Amino acid sequence: MRDRLNHSLRRLPTWVIYLLGALPAPWLFYQGLTGGLGVEPIKALEHEYGKLALQLLVLGLAVTPFRKHVGLNLLKFRRALGLLCFFYVSCHLAVWLVLDVQLPGQIWADIVKRPYITIGMAGFVLLLPLALTSNNRSIRRLGRSWRKLHRAVYAAGLLGALHYVILVKGFQFEPVIYLALTVGLLLLRLPFDRLSAFLRPLRQRA
Repeated sequence: MRDRLNHSLRRLPTWVIYLLGALPAPWLFYQGLTGGLGVEPIKALEHEYGKLALQLLVLGLAVTPFRKHVGLNLLKFRRALGLLCFFYVSCHLAVWLVLDVQLPGQIWADIVKRPYITIGMAGFVLLLPLALTSNNRSIRRLGRSWRKLHRAVYAAGLLGALHYVILVKGFQFEPVIYLALTVGLLLLRLPFDRLSAFLRPLRQRA
């Protein structure tokens, strides 16, 4: 079953992932224009774009653990997932800048004074060089440094999940799930002996 699934995935062209992944963006924008996103369409649109970005980021982080622990090979689509994630982060940021805040002075004040915005912007800054170097030419030019640079996605994932947790008012379960998934996927990337050493103090406390 797993081999057949991997075989089918290898035959699936990446442009299908780009197309399907990008479709929600214009649809959500249209929903906002026509009243389909409720009484606060700008906030709702901003939220939906941000959540899609975080979902794609989690999927991208899951590629290596899926291959290592489940045997499901999605490496072919990791670049597409990463670029789609950056696309929705950019949409999320654009809605906030252009439709929500609008005033340049207020934008900088919010970045400095509001921790969840500071964290979100830090995540965007980390993702920017990754998106710019997600092409074959950059991979060839950077060589081994390319892998080191793209490890910044781990920090960006944590910052994105933390941004969502702090953003919501009061305790909500959904942002915590995203944070837990992100942390869990990063732990699964550790070698087994290092993961066991990390978990040993938690077992002893239990």
